[in-house]
Order: sequence, then C-alpha cells, then structure tokens
Amino acid sequence: MKRIEVESRAIFIGLAGSHGYGLSRPESDYDYRGVFIAPKEYYLGFSNIEQKDSGWDKEPGMFPFLDGNQDTVIYELRKIINLLSGANPNVLELLWLNQYPYLTEVGKKLISNRKLFLSKKVKHTYSGYAFAQIKKMESHRKWLLNPPQSKPIPADFGIENEEPLAKEEVNAFLEYLYLLIRGRIEFLEESEQLYKLLTADIDFKGVLKQYTLPDETLAYSQEMTFGRKDFIRLLQKSQSYQNASREWNAYQAWQQNRNPARAEMERKSGFDLKHGMHCIRLLRSGLEILRSGNIIVDRRDAGDAEDLRAIIRGEYSYEKVTKMADDLVEEMDKVYQESTLPNRPDLEQINNLCIELVEMQGWV
Repeated sequence: MKRIEVESRAIFIGLAGSHGYGLSRPESDYDYRGVFIAPKEYYLGFSNIEQKDSGWDKEPGMFPFLDGNQDTVIYELRKIINLLSGANPNVLELLWLNQYPYLTEVGKKLISNRKLFLSKKVKHTYSGYAFAQIKKMESHRKWLLNPPQSKPIPADFGIENEEPLAKEEVNAFLEYLYLLIRGRIEFLEESEQLYKLLTADIDFKGVLKQYTLPDETLAYSQEMTFGRKDFIRLLQKSQSYQNASREWNAYQAWQQNRNPARAEMERKSGFDLKHGMHCIRLLRSGLEILRSGNIIVDRRDAGDAEDLRAIIRGEYSYEKVTKMADDLVEEMDKVYQESTLPNRPDLEQINNLCIELVEMQGWV
C-alpha cells in the first residue's frame, strides 16, 4: 500500500524510541510507530499487508512530521494484535506512550483496552529480548577484545578435498530433522504442551540452523534420518563453516556501519553501551509489569532515566552491567510467582476487540 493510503487509515501514530523513553540526545532520530486498519480487499480478498516501513522519504503523505523519516513503522491491526497477544515488548509499549501526534477514536479504543494484552508471559518475552541485547554485547565485546583476523575458509574446519554443503542443503536437512522431531512428539500422550513449546514458543528451526549439532547427537541424527556417516560429519563441518562465515560477515558489517562516537565509547568501555542500557531497561520494565500490571515507557516517569544515561555514558563497567542484569533476572523469577497477572491473555476477548475496531473504522 502507498504511504497516503496507510496514513489515511491510521488509528494512531506515536513517538517511540529514545524520545519515547525520555533518553534522547540532540542527535537522536525520531522513531514513529503506529497502527492502521487495511481496507476491505485486504480482509476479504487475496491481498495481504502486515506493515508499512518505507516510503516516507519518497511518497506523498498526510502527516508532515513523517516526511523523510527513516525510522517509521505503521503496523496493520491484525499484525499488531498478534504481536501484542504474544507480549512483544517492542509493540506493547506503543499502547503506553506519552506522545501520540495522531490519535483517532478507534485508536483510543485500542489503547483503552491495553491491559487485555498483559500476562505473565512478559517475564519470558522481556527477559528474552534482554538476553538478545546481552548476546549482542558479548559478540561486540569479543570483537573489541579479540577481533577475527581473517575470513574463514573450508580448510579451517577440516573440509579439504570436498565442497562444503551449500546453505540450502544444510537448511533442507535441518528442516527435515525438525519435521522428524516434531512428528515424534505430535501424537504422544499428553504432548500438547511440549508440541506447542517446540513448534510455537521456540523457534526450533532457527536454533537448529544457528548452532552446530553436538557430537553426541550425530549418531542419533544419522539413525533417525537414515543419513550416511560421511554426510552427517560433513553437515557438522559445513554448519560450523557457515556459522563462522556469518560471524565474519557480521563483524565486517559492524566495523563499517558503526557510529564513530559510539565506536569510541565502546573502545573505552570494552562493550556496547547502548545494548547494555536496553538490556537493563527491558528487565526493569518487565519487573514493573509483573508487579503493577502497568507499563512505564518514559524512564523519567519510572525514575531511572539518569541511571540508564549513566550506562550509555560508560560510567558502569561491563561486569557491573551484567551483574545488574543477573540480579534483575533473579528478582523477576521471584516476582513472577507473586504476580496477579493472568498466565495468558484472553484471546477470545482480544479477537472480539479486533472485530469491534475494524467495524468502528469501516471499509470506506
């Protein structure tokens, strides 16, 4: 859909990112996030759209504050309802922003029902997103302290006289392995929760593709897939080679795209300060939700804006930040048990809300 069409059907647009968190600096970009409801053909026909995340610098629109902005995403209602129901931290906060440059009655209706989306699942999603920040910190710290010296080659992984398996070959086999494992549990007695965990709550295919198969699983994988031993071994070597190549490419991209000022702060502190700050922010936010059933997006309102700024300024060591994260995770485990939030959101109520919002907006 064109920008003008999306904006004409928007129900709200909010100011998110560092400005929403109350942590902006003079050079900070403006991050706008919003929701729109697609027209009739996208609901009843074959057309599909989940979000609009480009075109604000090239297409005409209704809202001048979006002109030329590179950090704008406007989600279609069903996409964001799905993300909200899954307690996605990046979208949950959009219903608790302090500033909405554009807000309709339909948007107000969605925001007024925001607590429908809160559940104990926030413990897992907020800590999961925080863990992703920690992984980035660890990767960047490793690159800072011990940068890779050369591009990996197949011989580094014992692949001498044969071609490594192509990415498509590796992924096809891992997909097959995933289907076999899923098939083994699908019809087991009392397997519903395990099946859901494997197929929905965990991106098992992503895990398989990211981590090489450990030695102790090779024989079982060979037996289960009727694979030849040389294929399984080559699979492991090829996967290791691909992972190393992916890390090398990520390192090169990181080197080329780093903000110079941020790179200098990283060099002095030995870790990525922005990832460290977001890790702590996410864990504190998750704790607040479990305790109060409310989200405080603006950290000035939460009272820890200056503390988070101190992390960005490099006033806390890597060890201090990781210790803070460990303590928050431990505290979250305790608060989770005491939280009065439901274990999961009421999907029937959420579905009815979605229908009501679409009907309020109308097809015209």
